[in-house]
Amino acid sequence: MVVSKMVDIDENVDLGRIFGKALRLREKYMDMCRQSFPSLTKHYIHSTGENESDSENQDNQNHLEVESVPITDPWNLEFPGSIGYELGLNNGIVQVYRNKEAKDNSQPIEYPFPSLHEFLEDMKAICDMITDGPLKSYCFHRLSYLSTKFQLHVILNDKRELQAQKSVSHRDFYNIRKVDTHVHAASCMNQKHLLRFIKKTLRTSPHDLVCLDDKQKPMTLEKVFETLNVTSYDLSVDMLDVHADRNTFHRFDKFNAKYNPIGESRLREIFLKTDNYIGGKYFAQILKEVANDLEDSKYQNAELRLSIYGRKMDEWDTLAKWAVEHNVYSDNIRWLIQVPRLYDIYKSNKLVENFQEILRNVFLPLFEVTNDPKSHPELHKFLHYVTGFDSVDDESKPENAFVHKSIPLPQDWCSKDNPPYNYYLYYMYANICVLNHFRAERKMNTFVLRPHCGEAGHIQHLVGGYLLSENISHGLLLRKAPVLQYLYYLAQIGIAMSPLSNNSLFLKYHRNPFPDYLFRGLMVSLSTDDPLQFHFTKEPLMEEYSNATHIWQLSTCDMCELARNSVLMSGFPHHVKHHWLGPHHEKQGTTGNDITRTNVPDIRVAYRHETMVDELSHLFRSVCTRDFLTNAPLTKNDATLPNPSFKGT
Repeated sequence: MVVSKMVDIDENVDLGRIFGKALRLREKYMDMCRQSFPSLTKHYIHSTGENESDSENQDNQNHLEVESVPITDPWNLEFPGSIGYELGLNNGIVQVYRNKEAKDNSQPIEYPFPSLHEFLEDMKAICDMITDGPLKSYCFHRLSYLSTKFQLHVILNDKRELQAQKSVSHRDFYNIRKVDTHVHAASCMNQKHLLRFIKKTLRTSPHDLVCLDDKQKPMTLEKVFETLNVTSYDLSVDMLDVHADRNTFHRFDKFNAKYNPIGESRLREIFLKTDNYIGGKYFAQILKEVANDLEDSKYQNAELRLSIYGRKMDEWDTLAKWAVEHNVYSDNIRWLIQVPRLYDIYKSNKLVENFQEILRNVFLPLFEVTNDPKSHPELHKFLHYVTGFDSVDDESKPENAFVHKSIPLPQDWCSKDNPPYNYYLYYMYANICVLNHFRAERKMNTFVLRPHCGEAGHIQHLVGGYLLSENISHGLLLRKAPVLQYLYYLAQIGIAMSPLSNNSLFLKYHRNPFPDYLFRGLMVSLSTDDPLQFHFTKEPLMEEYSNATHIWQLSTCDMCELARNSVLMSGFPHHVKHHWLGPHHEKQGTTGNDITRTNVPDIRVAYRHETMVDELSHLFRSVCTRDFLTNAPLTKNDATLPNPSFKGT
C-alpha cells in the first residue's frame, strides 16, 4: 500500500528523536523493574537488535522444558533457607542489607530503582510532549490513518480471515483460551449466584457464629437475618440491590455501596471478606464455586483482585492463611493484589501516623518472606500464585495531580490529605522494583504493576501508567490524548477494558473508545471488572464479548484476537501460555502464531506486525545514527519539547 508522506525529511528526524526518547524512557523503567517491553520496538530504538531473537529463542527453550499439567497439591512447595539479610525502610522504600554492619553504615545492596526526582523529571518530559500542539496533530493523523488502514484491511481480507478460521479443525471462539484480565474477587460472582449462596447458607448453617453484635457477643447467621427482619423466603435479587443502575453514573460513592447486600455492611463483612469473625469461610466457599464454573468451561480463566489495605502488618499473613487453610486455588485463577488509595480515611480514623506506615505494612512482609520463607510459611506458598499489584480507588477524586519536587517524603506525609495518584504509583513501583530484584536473586517469582489508570481524573495518571506499569485497566482518557495513545500503541501496553462497567460509571457504551483502540492496533482485552454489579449470566466474560460483538459488529477474528491479547497480557506462567498459544508465541509476526490454538488467522497477525513495522520505520528511518540510534545517555534537553521548527502535519 502506497501512502504519501505527511512530514518532510527534517521533521521526520525530529519525530524520531522525540518518540525514540519517550520509548527509551519506558524501556528504562520496564527493565529496571523486570517488566516486559516489546522486542520489535526495542530493535527500532537501538542501533542493533543485540541478538534479541537468539535470546528470545533461548527463553522459549527454557520455558518449553516445563509441561502444562494440572497442579494436584498447590501448597506443596519447597522452602529455601534463610539468607539472613537485614531489612529497613528508607524514605518509603524497603532496602536490603547483607548484614547488620551494612545496615548500621547505611550501605544497602544497590538494587536499581529510580529516585523520585528522576521520576518527576521523566514525567515532565512526557507531559511536555503530550501537550505540544503540532505533535498532537501529528499523532491524531497517524491514529486516524491506522483506523482507516484497518478498515481497508477488513474490506480486502475479511473473507480470507473467515476462510482460514473455517479450515481449522475443532477450534472456534468458544474453545480458545481467554482470560478475564480485570475482575475483583469480592464481586466475581453474579447477583443470582450470591443470592443462591446466601439462601443455601442460611438454610444449611443457620447456627454458625458469624460476627459480633454491638455488645461484642457472637451472633449466629440466623440471628443476623432476624435483626434485619428478613427471611430466606423474602430474599430476592431486587432486595439484594447489588446491581449498578442509572443512579451510579458518576457516583462512585453509590457504586461502592452496591457491595453491601441489602444495603448492610455487616452482610458484606460476613460473605465477601477474607478477614472476619469466621476467617473468610463463606467467601472462600463462593470463590471455589466460581472457580468450579471456570474449570467446567475449561477455556475461561480469571485474574482475581484481593485487597491488602496497609493498615496492619499482619494483613498478608491473614490473607495467605485464608487461601491455604480453605484451599482457595484453581488452575484457572491467578491473584493480583489491589492496594486501595485510602490513606486519608486511615489517617482521619487514626489508624496510621503517616504514609510510610502504609508502605511498610504493604511491602515489608514481602521482603521478610523472601529473606526467610519459613518466617511466613503460608505467605510463601500464596505468593507463588500472585502475579502483580493493582492500585485502586475513585480516580475522579479532586487532587493536585502533578507531583512536585518539594512534595513531602512518605515519613513526613502526616497531613489528612490523600497523596496524589502518581505519588502512590511511584512508591508502589519503587518497592516492587527492589523486591523483584531481591526475589529474582533467590530464584522466586516476580511481580508486575497493573493499576486502574485513566478511567477518570487527570490525564497525568496515564503518564505515570506509561512509565511505571506493565499493563493498565480502563485507559478511557487516552481518547483525549492522541500523543499518549500513540505511545501506548508503539509500546504495546496492555489495556484491560470493561465497557459494561464504564457504561454504569463514567462513559456510556456507545462513546467507549474500545473499538477505536482495537482497530488501530492497541493491545486491548475485554474484562468484566465487577460481575456482581454489571452482569447477569453465569459466564460474565462471554457476556462482555457478546455485547461488544453485537454493538460494534466485531468479527469472529476480532474476538479471537482479543482473546489472544488477554492471554498475552495476563500473568499466567510462560509454560501455561505456551500450552494455550503455541510454543513460539513470544516471537514476532506469523512465526509466533499457532492458528490451531488461537484461531487467529496468520493474515491478521501479519497485518498487525507489518503495520507496526511500518509505523516504527516511518518514525525512525531518517534519524541520524550519531544522534539517535545509539545508547547514549538521555539528557534533559533531548527528552522534553520538540524542535521549535517542527510544524506538524
